[in-house]
Amino acid sequence: MLVPAARAAAVAPFQVMRILERAKAMEAAGQTVIHMEVGEPRFPMPEPLLAVARRALDSESMGYTPSAGLPALRHAIAAHYADRYSVEVDPGRIIVTPGGSGALQLALAAILQPGDGVLVTEPGYPCHRHIAAVVGGVVQGVALRAETGWRPTAEVAARQWQPGTRVLMVTTPGNPTGAVLDAADLSALLAVARNRQAALIVDETYQGLVYDAADTTALQGGDDGLFVVNSFSKYFGLTGWRLGWLVVPPGWAPVVERLAQNLFLAPPTLAQHVAAAALTREVMALFDARRLVLRQRRDLLLAGLRRIGFALPHPPQGAFYVFTELPPGLGDAVTFAATLLAATGVAVTPGVDFGGPQAARTVRFAYVEEAAQIEVALARLETYLLDNQRPVG
Repeated sequence: MLVPAARAAAVAPFQVMRILERAKAMEAAGQTVIHMEVGEPRFPMPEPLLAVARRALDSESMGYTPSAGLPALRHAIAAHYADRYSVEVDPGRIIVTPGGSGALQLALAAILQPGDGVLVTEPGYPCHRHIAAVVGGVVQGVALRAETGWRPTAEVAARQWQPGTRVLMVTTPGNPTGAVLDAADLSALLAVARNRQAALIVDETYQGLVYDAADTTALQGGDDGLFVVNSFSKYFGLTGWRLGWLVVPPGWAPVVERLAQNLFLAPPTLAQHVAAAALTREVMALFDARRLVLRQRRDLLLAGLRRIGFALPHPPQGAFYVFTELPPGLGDAVTFAATLLAATGVAVTPGVDFGGPQAARTVRFAYVEEAAQIEVALARLETYLLDNQRPVG
């Protein structure tokens, strides 16, 4: 009997997608659901980008582009690094990809031999470990803890390093934690990898969505052995357009481009025209204004969660998530998320999606709804805690 490959069978499903499926079914049945499970802020598409899309459809060919992306877009991304982060990046080292996930696949496929070790943070974005495993890597977890602000350090990475480790992968701002690594953190992590003739992959998908720290890029610390993943999905809000990019070290573009030719052929053409317009200063100003709105939502959610008994010693500095351990008496996070949704219509993500030693007791709240909806969600959560005979506060 034909059976799936072991590497495919080992990829775990997202609990968040199961929660979303239940939430959509409740909405279809006429119930009101407040979505705090999926990382997708509900902002409208900026009109200038819609106008670009319309013009492109009328005047541009929608055929294949070069596998590494439109030259104009690669130059626009390089100009973005220069303008915003004072970093000069050769556009030839920028590979445009189908979403940030495409960039992760290219980076890991280019670096790893079967059996090579990949250090990933736990809790962390689940696709990191799953993609690493699919391309033949051996996943090695680096446990992060709330008491240290969920931040991976060079000291911890060095202690966890094993003889076969070839890649260290970190995220800033973090998903699910919102932790932000500063320039010194990133330089120290890069030094750990370089000293071991290994690679550092920094996932900067949430770059720009920073509230209480400097907005940086790992590229400010050098480029040898460094792969930087980014996406147009989060700060730019272009989730459904499925576009991201990968910055590779000098000399790596030819092999990564060959992989792109064979794995993806080319990134989505219309999305590339829109993305180039998203990098203009006019549209970036709109995204920066949205960042301030997200900060207000974060502060509202933090204050409300603390008031009803959630411990949050280290507020998230970036992204749009609050990640926290459940208060005592609420059981495991999977059961909590399911019963909370059924009882109140508030959808959250259990921490098992993200791994780590506290996974069974942690949850992620995404502050993607409008402030009024967040207030309703907090009121429903407070009532739920009271109804379950747990004192609030």
